[in-house]
Amino acid sequence: MAALEMTRRSMALLLPRLAMATAMATALAGVLTLSACDEPPADDDKFAKVTIKDKEFKLELALDDEKRFKGLSDRKEIPKDGGMLFVFKRAEEREFVMRDCPIPIDIIFLDGTGRVTAKHKMKVEEPRKPDEPVDKINPANDKYEQRLKRYGSKYAAQFVVELAGDTLDTLEVKEGDKIKLDTVALKKRAK
Repeated sequence: MAALEMTRRSMALLLPRLAMATAMATALAGVLTLSACDEPPADDDKFAKVTIKDKEFKLELALDDEKRFKGLSDRKEIPKDGGMLFVFKRAEEREFVMRDCPIPIDIIFLDGTGRVTAKHKMKVEEPRKPDEPVDKINPANDKYEQRLKRYGSKYAAQFVVELAGDTLDTLEVKEGDKIKLDTVALKKRAK
């Protein structure tokens, strides 16, 4: 009986402490949740982090036809850790051109898993001439478009990375290398 009385007293003393510990743990969990929510997302709507040969890049996303067609045209510079990531709905053989690009661009074609299918150092093209007006009705008939050099993916590509010219020289990327990017999430966002 004395042991039972001792257990009741011990419980009476422990219950308030247990309630206090539970309240503190709940409050701490709430604080931790708030701080996690306050952190900016790793990838926002306009950029994606991509790791190439242990170097991280923050690449502008091109998820729809309009953005993919425009690409990095008219850019005067590309940050050393910047560029553009083109995301397509499906993997196909692709060709890119240096349309209205006044600076050199390095390009890497990737299959649907992020593996390199081809890479090129794209050179600046002669600007559009006065006798090469934009054909808005049928851009394929545009004289300027027809004379631009084509840079191909060799195999089906679903992602394309464009970086500042000469970046490939330092990265030493080879065909078959795997580039670290969230392929599943990016494919869902392609339009």
